[in-house]
Amino acid sequence: MLSQTKGIFLHGVKYGESSLIATIYTEKFGRQSYIINSVKGKKAGNKSSALQPLFLLDMIVYQKENREVQRMKEFKTYETFRSIPFDIKKSTQAIFIAEVLYKLLQEEESNPVLFSFFENAIKYLDLTGESIGNFHLFFLARLTEFVGIRPQFNSSVNNSFFDLKKGETSLSEPAHPFFMDKNETSLFFNLVEMKTEKLQEFKINREYRNRLLIKIIDYYRQHFDTLREIKSLAVLNEIFSL
Repeated sequence: MLSQTKGIFLHGVKYGESSLIATIYTEKFGRQSYIINSVKGKKAGNKSSALQPLFLLDMIVYQKENREVQRMKEFKTYETFRSIPFDIKKSTQAIFIAEVLYKLLQEEESNPVLFSFFENAIKYLDLTGESIGNFHLFFLARLTEFVGIRPQFNSSVNNSFFDLKKGETSLSEPAHPFFMDKNETSLFFNLVEMKTEKLQEFKINREYRNRLLIKIIDYYRQHFDTLREIKSLAVLNEIFSL
């Protein structure tokens, strides 16, 4: 069945001499894999330039229920990025977020609310001219709400420890090592509750940014088996240490 849908490019693997198997999070069908022909070679034109991490695509696809790999008829970007492909920090964040989503998202069903969150966040990353050093922290913190692991904070959050296993705060330090200390817990709470327009007011030094990122990733790992090694994490940390 021929269908039109928006999609967010997450990952691609070479298939044959000139084709690609692309993993795309779609508005209508959730996570899907598509064979895209002629993305390399003389007939490819500029096709491959649109197949980059977090690029927003308008697609016409052959969609068949229960098929493991679908087929792409045609596609184009529906949002021309102004800065993500040209700003090393933004493009590195895009690669990191795309890898996390590729490993995290497994549902093959429509979730328009989640797609809208992704779409708006990506547009914000591209359009903002302000400092974006904490964007990936903000994105992961807000994403918890959409994937069913939104943290439960008590009323004394500034004097609490966040238990990564239980997904909630406590006034006493957990007996296991998987928790955030009081400062990390407070910062995480602020990110989870934060509106996008307030992100520029969130200040954190490099040491705490790195520590908090590792703890947030560990939190996801406690609840999702698919999120193990993140290859782009080392590059992200290196770029933001410059």
